[in-house]
Formats: sequence, structure tokens, C-alpha cells
Amino acid sequence: MLQYHVLVSGKVQGVGFRYFVQMTAIKHQITGWVRNKSNGMVEILAHGSKNLLEPFMEEIKKGNRFAKVQDIEITIGEPEKLFSSFKVLA
Repeated sequence: MLQYHVLVSGKVQGVGFRYFVQMTAIKHQITGWVRNKSNGMVEILAHGSKNLLEPFMEEIKKGNRFAKVQDIEITIGEPEKLFSSFKVLA
């Protein structure tokens, strides 16, 4: 199992992007969370196997129809804490 810590920039707040990420994570059997950051970015912590995380990230890079993803920074590591689901955090 891997952990992807992801920072997404662009038009990703106020456009349903976090809920898009949650639905995409559930579809790909990814656990973790997504939240807005005060600097306008969206932060994602995603856990799963590489063969599940890669197609998940391909969809995240495209975004939903209202979002415009400009840049993504991914840090890959080992999970420090395991999650049983994927949540949208406040």
C-alpha cells in the first residue's frame, strides 16, 4: 500500500472538486481524505495500491467539468495511518 499526498492548484475550490475527488476515490477503492486549503489549493491524502492510485490520479488531473486543474504536486510514501473510507474534510 502506498500513500499519495497531493496538492492540486487551479480553479479547484467552489466548483465541486472535493466531491468529485471523493466519488473518484470511492470508484477506485482509494481511502483517505480531501480538503480545501486557505491558499486556494486542494489537498488530498490517498491510500491504495499503485495499480489503483495511478488511474485515480489520471482522473484527478482531468478534474470535473467545472474545475480547471493547473498543477499537481505528488509526494509518494508509506501510509502513517490507515483509513477505512474516503472523506471530504472541512
